Order: sequence, then structure tokens, then C-alpha cells
Amino acid sequence: MKYIYLVFLFLLSIHELKAQGEDAGNYDYDREVLFGINKNTNGGLIGGVSLKLGWAIDDDLFQFFQLELANVKNPKEVRYNTVLGNSYIFGKSNYLYAIRPQYGRELRLFQKAPHQGVQVSILGALGPTFGLIAPYFIEYSISRTETVRQQYDPEVHQSRFNVLGPGRLFEGLGESEIAFGGHAKAALCFEFGFFKSSVTGVELGYLLEGFNKEIELMPTTENRQIFQSVYFTLFYGFRR
Repeated sequence: MKYIYLVFLFLLSIHELKAQGEDAGNYDYDREVLFGINKNTNGGLIGGVSLKLGWAIDDDLFQFFQLELANVKNPKEVRYNTVLGNSYIFGKSNYLYAIRPQYGRELRLFQKAPHQGVQVSILGALGPTFGLIAPYFIEYSISRTETVRQQYDPEVHQSRFNVLGPGRLFEGLGESEIAFGGHAKAALCFEFGFFKSSVTGVELGYLLEGFNKEIELMPTTENRQIFQSVYFTLFYGFRR
């Protein structure tokens, strides 16, 4: 909830910022290409990446198409280290990779001056979600001399002390399933930069996402069909 309160505080300050920026000078642009790295409450250190293409509709209103690729996790996932130094997640049976094409609108609230200041805008977007459910493999010791690599099964893999590490990179990807769904997001953007042709900034927002079935990420815990998260995206790009 504290993130939502922060968003409200930012909104309350918008009118004052806009009044201060009315004489900031011309800083118009028609097109932009932005690349982003995402951190969110359902992801790891890096929650995902994105590509955004935008066009001006009028002076302060823009439309954009964006593609996001994200790794969605169960909040109860915990990493453990083995005696061999490998890191793995005990109790995890599947990855969920979300592919999110989306269309949105962005409204500029405060325009920065060339070579200085901060631009503030709000945006909203929605689109379909294609969920790739890929099995998560672990290497499990069944005797002192024999190990197997299998997808986690709570009926079989009952002791985490017998786990030697995760499976091989992309192992089991060919056994993946597809889940279909949709998503919507709303956000505040704070943009910086010293040059008119480039931009660096932060997007702080909320995302709601649902699928046509429950996604089993960890069989022994509560799994979900609806996911929600607070996120921030660091982005860099070009404008003209």
C-alpha cells in the first residue's frame, strides 16, 4: 500500500510542477524509442525487459506500442545453496514467462526545458498476455552414486538436502505449455536528460494480469490465476 500512497503524493504535486514549467521553453518531439529494465514485486533482481515505440497525437498526448518480457514468480519462492555452491528454489515446479504486447496512451503533465528539469507524465496501457509455463528441473540425489534431473514433484522430492542444484539451462523448455490472458497497467513517468534527442527516466506503476487458468508455480503453496504487482522500470531511449 505504501507505493500507492507515494503515487497519490506525486499526483498532488503535479499542478505546482506544471505551473513552474509553463515558461520552460520548447521541448516538443514526435517519436520515441525506449528500452527498459524492470523490477517488480513478482520478479527477481531483474523482473523483465521492454521495448516501447511512441508517437505524438497532439502537444501533450502520445500513443505507444510496447512489448514486455517478464519472469513471474510465486512470492513464497526461497533460494537455497547446496554444498556444491549451486543456488536453487526448493518446491518450485514451473517457470512463468509473460509476453505482454500492449497499446497505451501517455499524457504529459509537466514539460521540462531543454538541457534541464524533469518531465512528468501519466500513462495507461492494456493488451493480451501469452504465458509460457516451462518446467523447473532440479538435480536430485537418489543414492550416493546416482542422481537424476527431474521437474520438482512433492511426492518424490521430499528433502531439500538431497538437491544438488538446478537443472541445465533451458532444460525442459520443449515441454512448455501456453496460458492465455490479459493485463492492464497505470503508471507515473519521471524523465531526465540533458539532450532533446535522448531520454533517461523511471516509470513507477501498478500492473494487473489474469490468465485463463491457475498457474502452478509451487504445488505445495497457494497458486494464482490473477497476479498484481507494483513495479518500476528504468528506461533509456531516443526521440525526434
